[in-house]
Amino acid sequence: MGIATREAYGQALVELSKNEKIVVLDADLAKATKTIEFKKACPERFFDMGISEQDMIGTAAGFAASGKIPFVSSFAIFVAGRAFEQIRNSVCYPKLNVKIAATHAGITVGEDGGTHQAIEDIALMRSIPNMVVLNPSDDIETKAAIYAAAEYYGPVYIRLGRSATPTIHDENYKFEIGKGEILAEGKDVAIIATGIMVTKSLEAAKKLKEDGINVTVVNISTIKPLDKELIIKVAKATGKVVIAEEHSVIGGLGSAVCELLSQELPTKIKLIGLNDTFGQSGTPDALLEHYGLTAEKIAETIKGI
Repeated sequence: MGIATREAYGQALVELSKNEKIVVLDADLAKATKTIEFKKACPERFFDMGISEQDMIGTAAGFAASGKIPFVSSFAIFVAGRAFEQIRNSVCYPKLNVKIAATHAGITVGEDGGTHQAIEDIALMRSIPNMVVLNPSDDIETKAAIYAAAEYYGPVYIRLGRSATPTIHDENYKFEIGKGEILAEGKDVAIIATGIMVTKSLEAAKKLKEDGINVTVVNISTIKPLDKELIIKVAKATGKVVIAEEHSVIGGLGSAVCELLSQELPTKIKLIGLNDTFGQSGTPDALLEHYGLTAEKIAETIKGI
């Protein structure tokens, strides 16, 4: 069992603290977002902005305009939702070097309920010009994504989770913005997944292999810019694609893949995600089961096509 991607984010910030250009801002949630680890290491470069997400983004824009590399954090529902206008106009419009690491995304926030479960943040962030959108699948990929974001010049949104997730990569893993990876290969159907659904997809592939169905599993941790070449390649090889994401089926990875393949290579596609509905209060596992975000549901969907 691995650790939560938010935990890996906190660890990565400490490792990046040697770079004196990096500053970290948080909206009164440092213990939860794990930016508190950076605060312990470099208190003089940590800024708690209080419950004022719009002000936090504006301040980060000022830091970036002054040559700093700001990482800003809060829960995804607050930073992507409440501060959307400031992200759009103060960060992305001038293409400033701000990194937004949003934790507690998706329904696995759990008992906090639908008001706190961001299921539309990818749709919001990928719609803004100049924004890069990352959604790592485990702790190792998260660290690699944070390092890559720090090196990249421009706005980056990194989606992180509350709950621990299994580790599927090893320490030799190389992350590159804009590139996906094939984790399993099969000729019958392709699962294109992101975030926590990558592990679920690998589990589904194992179950399906027992029934003689061979599945390709693709991890798309960069939702924007999309790895168009890889997606077209696996769609062409299998002819059938299932998209799995802990996000609304409207505007997320599924929409991005459909937009691509409808123009380049019309393909039979099924979407697994939240179907135009809000989340609700419950344990993460119970919610994943309720909304069909499980290995069993993925396998069932594939058998249906």
